[in-house]
Amino acid sequence: MTSQFTSEGKYIPVTVIQVGPCVVTQVKTTDIDGYNALQLGFGEKSPKSINKPMQGHLTKSGRENFEVLKEVPVDDPESYKPGQTITAELFGVGERVEIVGISKGRGFSGVMKRHGFSGGKKTHGSHSHRIPGSIGCSAWPAKVIKGKKMPGNFGNDQKTIRNVEIFDIRPKDNLVLLKGPVPGAKSGHITIRKPKYTK
Repeated sequence: MTSQFTSEGKYIPVTVIQVGPCVVTQVKTTDIDGYNALQLGFGEKSPKSINKPMQGHLTKSGRENFEVLKEVPVDDPESYKPGQTITAELFGVGERVEIVGISKGRGFSGVMKRHGFSGGKKTHGSHSHRIPGSIGCSAWPAKVIKGKKMPGNFGNDQKTIRNVEIFDIRPKDNLVLLKGPVPGAKSGHITIRKPKYTK
């Protein structure tokens, strides 16, 4: 993340995202696959870490060392072909998009960190400082209700942020500047997509 100033002098926090170039590795149609979509390849990794069947699949696009493969639904797959490059110019400044990513994994966490519990007393002989406290019911229903806020795995979930505004686009570097934060770590991968329904 970094920050930018608008023409009016407002200070805006932004996240810099590399949006490509993405290469079309496969075109899926309703007649053959049952749905319309594009399979896009992004990034690079050593061909030694890709098995032979996947290398044969990726050579149709002219490359065989993509780091990430992702399917994106489209309405008109006939207008695309394998090997075609999709860049950040697909989006426009001021446009609202959806961001899908995997949040940072925080491992097994307690209720204070995971759910924001305030904790127990810190004085007068209290022994319940960070524990959840009573969780069960009495004689009826005599069980812990499903969905009870308890300690457990925190993070590492798919998160979707809607209505994110594009602050700026730099086509030469395939960079998109988004207002505010996005889910995931600095080295994580996210999906930027146009909203299906717009108001």
